[in-house]
Amino acid sequence: MKKYTDSGKKDTRSGFGAGLTELGQKNENVVALCADLTGSLKMDEFKENHPDRFFQVGIAEANMMGIAAGMTIGGKIPFTGTFANFSTGRVYDQIRQSIAYSGKNVKICASHAGVTLGEDGATHQILEDIGLMKMLPGMTVINTCDYNQTKAATLAIAEHEGPVYLRFGRPKVANFTPEGQTFEIGKAVTLQEGKDVTIVATGHLVWEALQAAESLFEKGIEAEVLNIHTIKPLDNEAILKSVRKTGCLVTAEEHNYLGGLGESVARVLAENHPTPQEFVATQDTFGESGTPDQLMDKYGLNAEAIEKAVTKVMNR
Repeated sequence: MKKYTDSGKKDTRSGFGAGLTELGQKNENVVALCADLTGSLKMDEFKENHPDRFFQVGIAEANMMGIAAGMTIGGKIPFTGTFANFSTGRVYDQIRQSIAYSGKNVKICASHAGVTLGEDGATHQILEDIGLMKMLPGMTVINTCDYNQTKAATLAIAEHEGPVYLRFGRPKVANFTPEGQTFEIGKAVTLQEGKDVTIVATGHLVWEALQAAESLFEKGIEAEVLNIHTIKPLDNEAILKSVRKTGCLVTAEEHNYLGGLGESVARVLAENHPTPQEFVATQDTFGESGTPDQLMDKYGLNAEAIEKAVTKVMNR
């Protein structure tokens, strides 16, 4: 069994900041817009190095999306930055009408997603954003798992033509994917090979899936773990190849089970290869205030919950 090592916990939002800083040096068409959360989005270094390409729009997220859409007409590649709740729910009409409908080359970069936002509570802990964004025609949806992958994804989306939603988080989490990796949009990464069950995970749940796989291996169960960093377009081929071998599947995500990765995978299975599936996700509920670890435990978003789901799906 392949062993993964945490090289040192880092927040994924800092991976975005590092990627944006590098882009500022490499691509003069990259511009950045922020809605009064420059520090929280780790955009300070870009702002300091390229003040002429940084635009602080204040607490006016809808206006930020309109400005970003307009900038693309002149050949700029705008990266917008604010919390995931304000990047999607607050500005959905502007994204749909001004960005998605006309295929504008805007990169919507969203931090503080899911319950791991923590103490700020339910009003800020959006758990519906993946569903909102994946339903928009032409929108690419990416949800990265650690610092290194977030940095690589930030670099990659600048080369992608079309609107992108890049989702990342606030807490320091395990940093275990390779430094300097090449990020390929729409291609799943097989982190662990196995024959008994497939675990398809995204975002912060990828590390938890690996921890669950280690524990299951000690019990004689070989789990195949796929890192689905791109939810749209989904790597149907990788998922189907895995379940044809294992015969059952668990999806794991820090998102409502309605509308998220799990539903996208269920559609692929229903259309191509009906397979028993269990969902590790929030169960149609809002979050609450608490530490990230407390909330992940309460809402069943951890390795233990994945193990239980594996047992259940294998029994089916």
